[in-house]
Amino acid sequence: EVQLMESGGGEVQTGGSLRLSCAASGFTFEDYSIGWFRQAPGKEREGVSCIRTSDSTTYYGDSVKGRFTISSDNANRTVYLQMNSLKPEDTAVYYCAADVAYTTVATMCRFSMAYLEGWGQGTLVTVSS
Repeated sequence: EVQLMESGGGEVQTGGSLRLSCAASGFTFEDYSIGWFRQAPGKEREGVSCIRTSDSTTYYGDSVKGRFTISSDNANRTVYLQMNSLKPEDTAVYYCAADVAYTTVATMCRFSMAYLEGWGQGTLVTVSS
């Protein structure tokens, strides 16, 4: 069973940084891609960034390119999302989820949310102005 646990959220001011962690268990880590998704109040969930853990191929949504960095520590079965230059519009609950790595990471992030596994409770990120 795919199990993922998010951590690292908090409240920061505009321009600040946070690093989110997604700890994985219950599956062969390198066979999966893992992504970060977020949902702001009153908005649909959106793909933020996804990574194929076997070769570190990445995808970033347009709104976070150049500010966020996704990385995978395969030895520790953890995917990180380093978030810099945070803006109030980044405020959301952030979730990680996994997909068997048959599709591209872009497809995973943009179109495949309904098929992903391991959705956790999420971690809240609040960016104040």
